[in-house]
Amino acid sequence: MEREIRGGASVGRRHRGVVFLAALGSCALVAASAVPAAAHGGGGGKAQEYVALGDSYTSGPVIPRQVDANCARSDHNYPSIVAARLGTTPFKDVSCAGATTEHMWKAQGTNGPQLDAVRRNTDLVTVQIGGNDIGFGTIIATCAQLAAQDPSGNPCQRYYGASGVDRLSVAIAETAPKVAQVLRDVHKRAPHARVLVVGYPDLLPDDGSGCAPSVPFAAGDFPYLRDTGKRLNHMLRLVARWNHAEYVDTYGPTIGHDMCKPPADRWIEPLRPASPAAPAHPNAKGEAVMAEAVLHRLGHGRHGH
Repeated sequence: MEREIRGGASVGRRHRGVVFLAALGSCALVAASAVPAAAHGGGGGKAQEYVALGDSYTSGPVIPRQVDANCARSDHNYPSIVAARLGTTPFKDVSCAGATTEHMWKAQGTNGPQLDAVRRNTDLVTVQIGGNDIGFGTIIATCAQLAAQDPSGNPCQRYYGASGVDRLSVAIAETAPKVAQVLRDVHKRAPHARVLVVGYPDLLPDDGSGCAPSVPFAAGDFPYLRDTGKRLNHMLRLVARWNHAEYVDTYGPTIGHDMCKPPADRWIEPLRPASPAAPAHPNAKGEAVMAEAVLHRLGHGRHGH
């Protein structure tokens, strides 16, 4: 998912992250009850211009048919499925593997700044970003490496919490204002658009169980990494609420189809994929399920899905 990762946060930034985490926890119930529904909420109408922003979970690396080698973008990713169902014209998918929030304003190879695709006439925008800001790729590699030292323990959790503060929780907190700025810029560029923040799917068993060596993490790190994913999604949900956007839950619909499941049942591929997909990423079925979650939010979901 990630091509590069920035260095660790300074002590001052970590302190601000801890403060922001506390604010997330204390404000969750207030946000849920006090913030009105998104200005563009409601069901059903056809979107005339749809722009998809995001990282590799959006672009769909390796999934046939790849239509942009620079960004590892598939024409069977969830934005393409959503656009086909809605009949949107025009449809612009500028998602790109390796994207962080800064690539909303900064080019990635041949992919220009993603926000440049959002225009005043755009009336639907989906955004799935933040995973690379916290370092998904590096986290997976680090935890897999540490598991060899203590396969029955939680070496990854101990590593990220060695200072007494969980660095991944801090990274999530520090990503929140970055995602918020993306949403503010989307609203500025497309003031009438309906904006959906798409969460990340369930990568590991929701019950905290493990499946090493297929997914090579230590037994105690499976629940830790599961909870990290949930914290990231919780942050995205709150930032969406606070910035007049709607949140699309893709975690719930993918429970039971994580990368520990047998090939026929999983929608997220493990580190050695059996279906065409990048490691630890949705396969074609996973992208289709995320598309259904977006369509359901838009009022176009299929009955019984």
